[in-house]
Amino acid sequence: MIHARRIASSLAAATLLATPAIAQRNFDNVEIKTEEIAPGVAVLFGAGGNIGVSHGEDATLIIDDQFAPLSEKIERAIANLGATPVKYVVNTHWHFDHTGGNENFGKTGATIFAHDNVRVRMEAGGEAAGNSTPPAPPEALPVVTYAQGLRFHLNGDTINLMFLGGGHTDGDSVVFWDEDNIVHMGDLYFKIPGYPFIDVGSGGSVYSAMRSLDIVIAMIDDETKVIPGHGPMSNKAELVAYREMIGKAVSRVEELRAQGMTLEQAVAAKPLADFNRGEGFIGPDAFVTAIWNSAAIAD
Repeated sequence: MIHARRIASSLAAATLLATPAIAQRNFDNVEIKTEEIAPGVAVLFGAGGNIGVSHGEDATLIIDDQFAPLSEKIERAIANLGATPVKYVVNTHWHFDHTGGNENFGKTGATIFAHDNVRVRMEAGGEAAGNSTPPAPPEALPVVTYAQGLRFHLNGDTINLMFLGGGHTDGDSVVFWDEDNIVHMGDLYFKIPGYPFIDVGSGGSVYSAMRSLDIVIAMIDDETKVIPGHGPMSNKAELVAYREMIGKAVSRVEELRAQGMTLEQAVAAKPLADFNRGEGFIGPDAFVTAIWNSAAIAD
């Protein structure tokens, strides 16, 4: 059981995140697929980050909202669950494939929640994954922000939003459903081919990511249902394996730094050649670079 108080297709979604000029993409053929994982809790898979849904007699809460052109499809998928219109939106971080629907939901009266740094970065706009995101309009901005966390008592669940130190960015929240033993990881966890995306330009750090993952792993059990930021549903064993892979990669890159290599030499050495992670949004060279830059900042 989670003790939070103590402290779609996956590849298509990843491709969307990696594609520049995302605003020009046609979303007409995107299908929102729904998976109910507990009474009153579902996951929507479409294009962009996985959407967690809490619905019931109190209100409907969603975690992330993908891209603006998909808002109507998302609303229909939520209605098909028998849920009321969205009242609360939680952003796990600021990236456009998780917050693109904010303006639409904000205009319909939903209240948006996120870590303090999410609002800061959305207000300013910025670069992520080769894409330039303009400053967000007022309706898209989180209205309620927090430094460490916030708790909902909703639909028979205790839903905890927690900032554990970030890692993917400097504003990552994880979301726990205590009674249903579910955790939404945001982009601290990618269950897709390729490597983790550490957005160093947005305050991300592989060391912070490892610490955040360690905290979550200590809080969950073998029955916990794990929602990754991208990819199909997961579990603790797979999350542990993901964390171990990151740790192994970091150790190899640190060893090359200790030998006095430059970043270019480290990338050329192909330290992750035997990892067999497949082709994905983030390749081994980009991940080596992110680890190197994280270590340089930590020095």
